[in-house]
Amino acid sequence: MSSQKKAPQRQAFKTGESIVYPAHGVGQIVAIEEQEVAGLRLELFVIDFEKDKMRLKVPVAKAEAVGMRKLSETDFVERALKIVQGRARVKKTMWSRRAQEYDAKINSGDLISIAEVVRDLYRADTQPEQSYSERQLYEAALGRMARELAAVNSVSETEAVRLIETNLNKGPKRTGKASGDAEGDVEVDEAGEQEEAA
Repeated sequence: MSSQKKAPQRQAFKTGESIVYPAHGVGQIVAIEEQEVAGLRLELFVIDFEKDKMRLKVPVAKAEAVGMRKLSETDFVERALKIVQGRARVKKTMWSRRAQEYDAKINSGDLISIAEVVRDLYRADTQPEQSYSERQLYEAALGRMARELAAVNSVSETEAVRLIETNLNKGPKRTGKASGDAEGDVEVDEAGEQEEAA
């Protein structure tokens, strides 16, 4: 049995495989190479993130510790799509605190947490505009989710975004009256128009 102990992590990930790295999203392992660092021989995964035009080298022994994982299974993707159909859950805390929480969820690499951010920050055409920072976080979460869905379903990122948006629009009608209860920062005036709470 001791001969199987050699490198269990290396067998978990293969060259050519798409993976998810928490801080950067979906990447592809393009090589496994050895390098000498501070007198030690290290085996490294060489990962390309095409969207960001970036290459990352991750020690094989540390891959799982840093949260690198395989793409989600199809049933997990379906769960994430069900989450975006749900009612937005927005805490009544200051935006800076919520923004930090959203950012942490996006960088967790967890598809379900990312889907929650997409759901909570999505704005239908009938809703007030997002602030610049809300829009940035929404687009970051949508991009991360879409890249993983595209890789899992073997479709383009554009098709994956369309699929997510279709599921977002299946959710509870995101109009002033329906979302005013769920979102502490949106109010509806007598004419039914939405206003940002002061």
